[in-house]
Amino acid sequence: MENSKWIATVASIWIQCTCGPTYVFGIYSAALKSSQGYDQSTLDTVSVFKDIGANIGVLSGILYHAVTYNKNGSPRWMTRFGSVPEARGVIEKPHVLLVCFFMFMAAHAQTFYNTADVVVAVSNFPDYSGTTIGIMKGFIGLSGAILIQIYQMLFDGNPTAILLMLAVLPTLMSLILMSFVHVNPANTTNDKQHLNGFSLIALSVAAYLMIIIIFQNTFTFPLWAHILTTIVLLIMLSSPLHVALKAKKQEQQTHAPSSAPLITHLEPQENALVEMNLLQAVCTINFWLLFVPLVFGMGSGLATINNIAQIGGSLDYSTTEINTMVSLWSIWNFLGRFGGGFVSDYFLHKYGLGRPLFISLTQATMVLGHLIIGSGGNLYVASVIVGICYGAYWSLMPTITSEIFGVKHMGTIFNTITAANPIGSYLLSVRVIGSIYDKETQGGGGSCYGLHCFMLSYFIFAGVCVFGFLISLMLFFRTRGFYSLLLQRRLKKLQV
Repeated sequence: MENSKWIATVASIWIQCTCGPTYVFGIYSAALKSSQGYDQSTLDTVSVFKDIGANIGVLSGILYHAVTYNKNGSPRWMTRFGSVPEARGVIEKPHVLLVCFFMFMAAHAQTFYNTADVVVAVSNFPDYSGTTIGIMKGFIGLSGAILIQIYQMLFDGNPTAILLMLAVLPTLMSLILMSFVHVNPANTTNDKQHLNGFSLIALSVAAYLMIIIIFQNTFTFPLWAHILTTIVLLIMLSSPLHVALKAKKQEQQTHAPSSAPLITHLEPQENALVEMNLLQAVCTINFWLLFVPLVFGMGSGLATINNIAQIGGSLDYSTTEINTMVSLWSIWNFLGRFGGGFVSDYFLHKYGLGRPLFISLTQATMVLGHLIIGSGGNLYVASVIVGICYGAYWSLMPTITSEIFGVKHMGTIFNTITAANPIGSYLLSVRVIGSIYDKETQGGGGSCYGLHCFMLSYFIFAGVCVFGFLISLMLFFRTRGFYSLLLQRRLKKLQV
């Protein structure tokens, strides 16, 4: 099959659908705990190494740049790497530090898949980077729910078997598809139309998964129902190939010499783009104006999902209600990831609004979600708000990084900024929620019930997100001129 940026997009989508093993830790954590004889504190330690591995992908960014650029800075063909180690209790129990290392490496492999897919998408569709990143980040957000559906069809009732699946499936998919994922930024006139086709498929898959999750949490599914629903899901996931083939057919029918990238016709000084390496980016004010709000926004979002069961229990929600909220988190996370990129693209092209404004709007909305939790409001509503906002950061941050620091070292820079997630989670989950919760449970047998358990914590969360909102507004005002020039360049490109 002839390769193109459309086939590369389909291959990236399919890889993203399977490269989120970290999102299914809850499925096998109980089996890991019992087979290795861990207490809850030890299991939490293993989970922390999982989060660190999944969120600090600087190595993957450095490696991506090393294998995709020559010494003179020109791009070259790239290769893909990734592996997921597996641990089971059928051998002698390894030391907990070794298990932490296994978990770190398994989670860290995810960053290699994700970095290559995201950077290639931005390079292939520079004018719609928000939409393409939203699609890529959206599908990895759904990957947890997708993997769970496959697991329930193949190994339901055997949680240790999912480790074998997570070891084999992402690696196998990457090995099969990696040769199709490459940079080919040929200009075409209907990019937006076909990207909207991918977007519609992503939304349809998310809606289908949401319906399945609700039914599975309400009724007991027999094996035939798991098989049927998973087959339908796989058929839906194959549909991006139809969009790609349709796009390639239109390209061939309308092919002409003018189809080369129009940006090359601009004056050299107008065509020049900012290209910073990691050290140069870290030394700028803009880097920290982006990093600091994400510490509070991402950190409080991750702290919420990590503690949603305890929050629900303290507010007297049933186990079924809590499980439904946890299951649907991936859907709200997807909507944020997809919507953050798509909506910011629309307002950038239509009104010239810089993307950092949407970081500010996301921070402000996150404040609302935290206040609802802190005041004892509807936890369903709060989980939707926080989940969407948390997801939005994951598409806005890489897109902004590629625009204000350049694409060449984008993988390294945005993976460094991603460290805001575990840093914020540690500060807000361990130092804030953990400390306050332990004080509230003194004399209560280790459990806390009532509004007071998390009220102060979430008022603190709301306060730090207000601070993050103000910091991100500074980034918006500092980059208004840059985004104005970016819009003018794109308008001139269309007029050439």
